[in-house]
Amino acid sequence: MSWRDRLRALRVDTTPLRTSRDFRLLFLAGTVFYLGGMVSYVALPYQLYRLTGSNFAVGALGIVELVPLLFFGLYGGALADHVDRRRLLVGTGLAQVLLTAVLMVNAFGPQELWVIYVVGALLAAAGSLQRPSKEALEPRTVSHDQITAASALSSLGVQVGLLAGPAIGGVLVSTVGVGWCFAVDVTGLLVATVLFAAMRPYPHENETTPPSLRGIGEGLTYALRRRDLLGTYLIDITAMLLAMPVVLFPALAEDVFRRPELLGLLYTAETVGSMLATATSGWTSHVHHHGRAIVTAALAYGAAICLAGLAPTIWGTMLCLVLAGAADMVSGLFRATIWNQTIPDTMRGRLAGIEMLSYSLGPLGGQVRAGVVADLWTVRGSIASGGALCLAGVAATALWLRDFWSYDTRTDEHAVRERSLRQPLDPA
Repeated sequence: MSWRDRLRALRVDTTPLRTSRDFRLLFLAGTVFYLGGMVSYVALPYQLYRLTGSNFAVGALGIVELVPLLFFGLYGGALADHVDRRRLLVGTGLAQVLLTAVLMVNAFGPQELWVIYVVGALLAAAGSLQRPSKEALEPRTVSHDQITAASALSSLGVQVGLLAGPAIGGVLVSTVGVGWCFAVDVTGLLVATVLFAAMRPYPHENETTPPSLRGIGEGLTYALRRRDLLGTYLIDITAMLLAMPVVLFPALAEDVFRRPELLGLLYTAETVGSMLATATSGWTSHVHHHGRAIVTAALAYGAAICLAGLAPTIWGTMLCLVLAGAADMVSGLFRATIWNQTIPDTMRGRLAGIEMLSYSLGPLGGQVRAGVVADLWTVRGSIASGGALCLAGVAATALWLRDFWSYDTRTDEHAVRERSLRQPLDPA
């Protein structure tokens, strides 16, 4: 194989975009949703830090969001396995529009601190209800053999929003204020909701289970009994809980490097790495041992975060964050592939709710850990120690779940079953 053929093999597979109208709508909705959301993501911690001067106050937003995330994430998954998932996307999208508008009004007014925390909790509830439906719908819009490519493309669309959003947010924060950041987010949420509404209905193919504690318990039991799924959850929670530095970016830019104008670039550095990994993700379709890929990528993430805390310049820190973003993207891509290729549609919503908790609880808890350690020690120390702890935690988890390391999509019983069931139903 020539070097040109090798380069072509690395390119992201765009087949799902060309063959599925509804996947295109989901792709566009995710892009504009995260574009607006990341503008607010820059504005909220900056607003809290300017109002309080405390890293803990910024991290406390994660504590406030934790309870609704726990409850509504699981309930939203159960709801997605019973109701029309498209309608749920639209309804929760409209709720997010109204709540973000409240943040916008507050930012243009006296900037009450309690409003930020209360609305933050309500937004976490609305997002937790919405996300399982979106993730449960995606595998229905593409054929089974295109699930990995669809996951990569969805991530790429999100990354476009993640890359442009913080840059726009950084400019708006430093020029016209945080209120305009929330105005951009409101616009993005409206557009995404309209795109969700334009999708065709996806009725459930089998008898559904009404939302209940019993139904949620069935989903939790199913997830815990499958060690391949348990591995995807625990590896990600461990990495994010111990090595999530994002909450410290305002202090890192303003107090450590004294370059507040580069705050937006700190937020986008990991996304640049994610985009590079996604754009060259063609090789992933040839990997079958997904557990090994997830563990290796998580270890690389921890090492990069540790080096980011030790880097002597802001540019060195950004380079390490780029590497961390690439590693995290590889891990996320293979986790999504395991989920979408092995979980039956009757359980997909409830398991999507559990998955959302796995990649949300870690970052939220990581915000608190990073903020507390930074206030007790130093910002650099918090970041570097988090990366080191991530290396130890991921290695210990992989040793405990040795069968996760040996996962092979060609022979795994769940992957084989779903492949045989999906093939007659795949869209042409």
